[in-house]
Parts: sequence; structure tokens; C-alpha cells
Amino acid sequence: MATVKDKIGQMFVVGFEGKQVTEQMKELIHEYRVGAIILFSRNIGSPEEVLTLTTELQKEAKIARHKHPLLICIDQENGIVRRLGDGTTVFPGAMALGATQKPNHAYDIGVATGRELKALGINWNLAPVLDVNNNPKNPVIGVRSFGESAELVSQFGIAAMKGMQAAEVVTTLKHFPGHGDTDVDSHVALPVITHDLNRLEEIELAPFKACMDANADVVMSAHIHFPEIEKDPQVPATLSKAIITGLLREKLQYDGVVTTDCMEMDAISETIGTERGAVAAIVAGVDLVMISHIANRQIGALKEVSTAVSNGELDMSLIEQAFERVMKLKEKYLSWEDIQLEGEITVPPIIASDKHKKLAEAVYTDSVTIVKNEGILPLNVNGNDKILVVEPEYNNTIVEDKSYESGLLTRLVKKQTSTVDVYHRNSVYQNLKEYKAAIIGVVSPDTRKLPIIQELINNGVPIIIIAMRSPYDIAHLPTGISASIATYEYSATAVDVAVAAIFGTGNAYGKLPVTINV
Repeated sequence: MATVKDKIGQMFVVGFEGKQVTEQMKELIHEYRVGAIILFSRNIGSPEEVLTLTTELQKEAKIARHKHPLLICIDQENGIVRRLGDGTTVFPGAMALGATQKPNHAYDIGVATGRELKALGINWNLAPVLDVNNNPKNPVIGVRSFGESAELVSQFGIAAMKGMQAAEVVTTLKHFPGHGDTDVDSHVALPVITHDLNRLEEIELAPFKACMDANADVVMSAHIHFPEIEKDPQVPATLSKAIITGLLREKLQYDGVVTTDCMEMDAISETIGTERGAVAAIVAGVDLVMISHIANRQIGALKEVSTAVSNGELDMSLIEQAFERVMKLKEKYLSWEDIQLEGEITVPPIIASDKHKKLAEAVYTDSVTIVKNEGILPLNVNGNDKILVVEPEYNNTIVEDKSYESGLLTRLVKKQTSTVDVYHRNSVYQNLKEYKAAIIGVVSPDTRKLPIIQELINNGVPIIIIAMRSPYDIAHLPTGISASIATYEYSATAVDVAVAAIFGTGNAYGKLPVTINV
């Protein structure tokens, strides 16, 4: 029989540092009965190391006599938010998928992603993103969205969700009720969306409703204020009973699991505080409270919720309902029989398999988009034609935490032609007119490229831009660009497809899923 402590523990998702199970994590699993773990890049090594870590976590839960295995989740959206490291397949992200105009690609990538996660002991993916990115200035969603159309996001969201579910991985719709039309990042502040309910239902809510009708597993709340629904200006959706219970549970009739986004983000931690926020989120109607980083906050929040139950501030019926939903989810997806608790650990061959690599290559070919071509593509070069390559200077967004290959663009251009010069900002270029063309990689914000772009234009050198993150960057380039291509992400295969399309040795079939004025 589950105790109150058991039930509260099953309502928490916690993270930790390192690639091995820490003593604090053991305490949370054993003493505090925590039932869900979140992994970040800090926890990810080789496939063997990941599978060893997830197996050891499950062994602790088994020793602690948890009825069901742990939910182990990760942000594997693909594209720019990809936690898994070397040795796993690099799959295209949401906007790249949207650019293919083929929802079946989202399904196939969903299946393949799910299979690799499951093979590594990760049973819950914090994807797909259902935010409709209709604000070009959005600092945190952007290419994590399938596009600017609610209909397209709905179609691709359902397909991605169904694909991961087919691989027996729990899925997450995020960030409810919608983070697409913001120009503030909720990691560092509290965004406000002022649209009325009719507009929210037409745009923001439509993909969530479509996926919920298609049997969604989990919905993640956003730390965003919606004054049309929640009148208190200090209360984000995560803490709003009007939104979580009134809108999500009652109006949209969703009875699955609801999880918070991380409660250590500034929109929560710097206002109500992580610990008190945990109580407020449960009162609002959430089932899982996510605290990704700091052990003191995790334990503090567990104790705060326990105290709130003891003194009557938190109705036990809310704990019961949340516990039942989480148990129902675990019963559907998790089994101790699926976990290798004894013997030598072997990584299944599906990880980074040829089948998955070929799938990714095919989808990238359908996603990379030639946005503009003033007759220069394909670029015909002979042995004497010189090409100038300007590498991007990558600036990670707050949700990204992986490093990127230095010199990638140069390496891929040299596969096509040998007469390549690489631009260095401190060098003096006295005869720019000798170049047949310049191929410039841009990753927003990359304003340091503007002087060399303008100088090349002034010298009559044809410029080919590859936008390696946000396609919106293309709209902010000077006039006089000869061609522009969007890859939606800085991955080797995507950039390789773009470079091949430039030289006519390959194809790029994508179409923009967002509006750009060029």
C-alpha cells in the first residue's frame, strides 16, 4: 500500500550532476521515493555509459521497492535541442521536419528517435514541441517549432507523437498553452501573451487539442502569463488553476498527466520560489513537479509539499489524483521485465544504425530549403575558380548545451572544390574580386558578418548565405545577396546537403514553414 510519502515522491522529476548515480540521487529514490529522473548533456557519455547509468538508476528503484520503474526523461527534440552525444544518430529537428511538408517524415523520425532512446534506457521524451512560432523575434522556440501554421504544427505534432509512442516511449506536448508568440525567454523572465481566448483557441491551443484528441501522454505547462485567462499578473500558466484545471482539465477535457517545466527557471525561482511554487503548481492541478538541478531545492520542495498536506493547505485528493495518473502512465509504458537488471550491459545495434543514418539523410534532403536563387545555383566551378568560405561564429541559445564542429562548412566545401580560402576577420583582403563566389555561414545573432558581406557586395562577388539556425536571419541580410539556403540547424548532414545543392551535386527540396521577406 502506497504511503503519502510514496505518492508525493512519485510526483517529482529531479536531475543531478554527472554520469554516475550520486548519493543524493540514491537518497531521493530511497528516502523520498522520487519516481522520475531528468537527464541533461551533463549526464550523457557514450551509449554504453548512458545505458549503464539508466540501468543503475533503475536498480536503485528496484532495491527501494518501487512498484514501477522510474520514468527517465530527456529533451531529445532533435535539431538544436539534442541531449544525446556521439555514437547516436543525429536526426532533424522540428522546423526542418516542417520544411519537408511531409508528416510521414515526422512519424518516421519519431519512431527512430524513440527506439534509440528506449535502447538506452530512456523511456520518456520531452517532445514534441507544439508551440506555433508566429513571432520571428521568439528567443527560445524558433526552429524548435514545426512552423508558423497551427494546422501544420498539429499535423506534424500528431505524427511525431505517434511515432515515439509506436516505439513505446512516453511523449510530452509542450509548452501549454503556447510559447510561440513571445519575445521573452521564460528561463530568464515572465513572458506575457495578451491574446483573447478566441485567438488562443484558433492558434495556440489548436495543436494541443489535436494531439490530446489523438491520445497524448503528458502535457508540459509553460511559465507564461495569459491575462485573458489568469487575472493575477504574477501567476504563470504553471501555477494557474484557471489554466491547468479550468482550461486544460475542464474546457479541453484532458485527463492525462501534466508536468511543469523546470521550476528553477527564473519565472518561478525568482518570484514565488521553487519550493513554494511546487505547492502552488499542485494546487493548480499539475501531477509532476520538475526540479532539474539543485538538490537542496528538490528536497526543500518535497518537504514543502509534505508539510502543505499535513497542515491542510494542500488537499490530499489532489495528491491522490496526481498519483493515480502517474501510476496509470507507468503501467502503460513501463515494466521491470524490460530492464536488464543483471548481467553485462550491451547496447542494442539500433543505436546509430545504417538504417537510421539513411533515414536522417533522406529527411535532411527533403528539408534543406533554397530560399533565394538569383541564377547562381548550381555554382559551376573549374580548377582555377576560387571560393571564399566564411565560417559561422556559433552562439548557443539558452536551451542548447552541445558543442559544434569547428570548420564544418570549410570541410564540406572542400569536398566539392579544392580552391578554397577561409576568411579570417583580422586578415586584409586586397583583391576580393578574384573570388568566383563567397559561401557564408550565419548563425544568429551574427552581426560580425555584416562588414565582410557588404565589402563582398561592393566588389561584385556573388554571395551565397547558409542560415544554419534561424531562417529568419535571411530577412535581416543586406540587399545584394545572390542566394540563400536554410538548414534550420547546424548539423553536419544538413550543412552537407546545403553545400551539395550549391554545387549541383545534390538536391534540397524543402519549403519554408515560416514567412520570410527576402
